[in-house]
Amino acid sequence: MLNRFVLGLINFFLALVEIFLALRVLLRFFAANPTNHFVSWVYNSSDVLMQPFRGIFPPTVIGRDHVIDFSALFAMLIYAILAMFLVWIVTLLTPKPVVKKK
Repeated sequence: MLNRFVLGLINFFLALVEIFLALRVLLRFFAANPTNHFVSWVYNSSDVLMQPFRGIFPPTVIGRDHVIDFSALFAMLIYAILAMFLVWIVTLLTPKPVVKKK
């Protein structure tokens, strides 16, 4: 029971992180106005998630305003791998049910 709860929490937080980072990537790619309240909120909210990955890869500008944020894409990959590792650890530490033979 606790196992399912912890796995649900891991999946919930991974989904939240991935959504914020994906929104950040999409808004930067489509050159969203950073002074817009929603865009500003997404950038500010995802800044904490981006902190360890900032500066790993330079953003690539395509055309005039389209930016591919490879650091954010890399962060999405690393957070997904981290979540998979946590799921593996929780699964490993969960005792297996004992099956009684007749």
